[in-house]
Amino acid sequence: MARPAVFDSEQLLDAAVRLAASGGPAAVTMSAVAAEAGASSGSVYHRFAGRTALLAEVWLRTVEGFQDGYFKALDAGVDARQAGCAAARYVIAWSRAHPEQAALLLYGAEDFGRAKWSEEHVRRADRGNQRVRATLGSLTADLGGEGPQAAEQVALAVVDLPLSLVRRHLRGGGRLPAHAEDLAERCAAALFDSLHGP
Repeated sequence: MARPAVFDSEQLLDAAVRLAASGGPAAVTMSAVAAEAGASSGSVYHRFAGRTALLAEVWLRTVEGFQDGYFKALDAGVDARQAGCAAARYVIAWSRAHPEQAALLLYGAEDFGRAKWSEEHVRRADRGNQRVRATLGSLTADLGGEGPQAAEQVALAVVDLPLSLVRRHLRGGGRLPAHAEDLAERCAAALFDSLHGP
């Protein structure tokens, strides 16, 4: 008698990403993930304590994977302006290379049940958020910006505007245009250049 296939957590999370990308967080259930992966429901429950843990893991794995490259992009620039432009481009390039994961990130942690997450999952999420805030604060200072308005402007340049471009195309089931990285960079550069007024 053949032994049943063994499914690891990564395969099950990949299946959850596909479900979330096509149907939103509500589509990610234990039984749906099992069916998508071709696994038994028992395999899913063996890896994840329940749906809340599954939702937390699929969100956190996606966010942490994105953030790893994002921080590297911010560190790669010769100066702060170049680093910020690289980060804006990275948001687009990563989304182009990982459209299903990008579609997932167009939701928020709350959509993936953060209110019911374990303390460890919440700590992981908070650590990532704190690192983002600290990094953007340093970028703002390195660009010569001061105060909350400057911080908002930098966040708009390297987070909000690139993500809005991704959202407009991916939410409609389309693809990112070839010029998207250049457009994100030009917008970021313009916002950086206007930090000190006209």
